[in-house]
Amino acid sequence: MSNYKELKRECYEANMELPRLDLVVYTFGNVSAVARDKGVFAIKPSGIPYEELAADDMVIVDLDNKVVEGKMRPSSDTKTHAFLYRSWENVGGIAHTHSTYAVAWAQAQRDIPIFGTTHADHHTHDVPCAPPMSDELIQGDYEHMTGQQILDCFREKNLDFNEVEMVLLGNHGPFTWGKNAAKAVYNSKVLEELAKMAFLTLQINPNAPRLRQALIRKHYDRKHGKDAYYGQNG
Repeated sequence: MSNYKELKRECYEANMELPRLDLVVYTFGNVSAVARDKGVFAIKPSGIPYEELAADDMVIVDLDNKVVEGKMRPSSDTKTHAFLYRSWENVGGIAHTHSTYAVAWAQAQRDIPIFGTTHADHHTHDVPCAPPMSDELIQGDYEHMTGQQILDCFREKNLDFNEVEMVLLGNHGPFTWGKNAAKAVYNSKVLEELAKMAFLTLQINPNAPRLRQALIRKHYDRKHGKDAYYGQNG
């Protein structure tokens, strides 16, 4: 019997949310879930349609990209997931999709501006878009360097990955993360909605102003600040 049954189940359930939330088509996308105490993570196998997946199909990989358990090859993005898990110890789950509106912003190589309070409910910055990878890095260890691309973007923009749990990769698409795999998927859906809202905003008014700082702070703090009062206590 597998020693990773619960980890595989968590990973499987998170992956199955992607098609349910209209975040993927065909075999696009993947989610992983990490078990820090065991030094491994579970991830979707590469190229398998979601309707054919079972929990036991999830592949267990260590943080050095070595397959620990599983009969199939892990996702082609495995090295990116491993890189982020090694770099950001608070991250418990990672999701990657090719959702339409988020990818459109990534292909346009643009940050998603913080236009409204829906965006501010989740974080206080524009959604960052990392510059496209250089030809030299593309020809190297591409998936590993994708993780470095994300890390460099956050350093250059002085962003905290604990607050901004999402990024766009220029000409590629979105990655999101969170305290567990379910939160990573939640952030993928939020990102897609923010991307859609921002796109429509600019269609209606190409000169739409960024949300005022007072409203950004108010909406973020009422959900995440020390005196937060959104939702139920206890």
